[in-house]
Amino acid sequence: MAYTVKQLSDLAGVSIRTLHYYDEIGLLKPASYGENGYRYYSEADLLRLQQLPFFKELGLSLEEIEEIVDRPDFDVLHTLETHRLALQLKVKRLDRLIQTVDNTIMHLKGNLEMSKKQYFEGFNEEKQRQYSKEARQLYGEKAVQQSEDLWNNYTPEKKAAIQAEQQQIYLDLVVVMDKGYDSPEVQRVLVRWHQHLRYFYEPTVERLEGLGHLYNQSPDFIANFQKFHPDLPAFLEKAITFYCQNLP
Repeated sequence: MAYTVKQLSDLAGVSIRTLHYYDEIGLLKPASYGENGYRYYSEADLLRLQQLPFFKELGLSLEEIEEIVDRPDFDVLHTLETHRLALQLKVKRLDRLIQTVDNTIMHLKGNLEMSKKQYFEGFNEEKQRQYSKEARQLYGEKAVQQSEDLWNNYTPEKKAAIQAEQQQIYLDLVVVMDKGYDSPEVQRVLVRWHQHLRYFYEPTVERLEGLGHLYNQSPDFIANFQKFHPDLPAFLEKAITFYCQNLP
């Protein structure tokens, strides 16, 4: 079935002007153009358009979304599965924040005893300070300060994109876990993981391997990765060790 730009606009709830813009920048080109210049979209175009709000929800820019959906190995079904996992994790975090808000309201009304620490359940600043302290003990003051300086130089938009990319990497790992830690599918995701770390520092092989062990030893890392999948911490350790052993 072919959809006119008006029909697609009505279906997706986006303006015709937006669809014209997506065509101009190459993000969503129609399957064909009529002799009258009208745009006609296919079912595949509709599915591609559906990806855009999902990726925007993860904080990605239109340029980054286009790069992803134009990859030769881009798979709609696989991507929808990772979107579902990402949205489930976001729902869990929002549920924690909502619960904190509800508890605070009850506390202020005198209906619930609440410690000051509970005021901040669902937020991450305290954990970030803890991770920073532990990292300084592991890697030294200079290395951690350089990493933090690099991070602080990013714009808020860039930080959001980096965090979204990080989450996507672990979601993609979960989807291919059944292939085995030494499978090409898993190892390709770890190439992306390795590259992603360069947003923070240039990782040596020793540090990569150390991270793999830390992911399955640190209670905090274990708890975080188990939110993606109960077996992910142990799987990561094996997969990263294998990856490091096979680096050129």
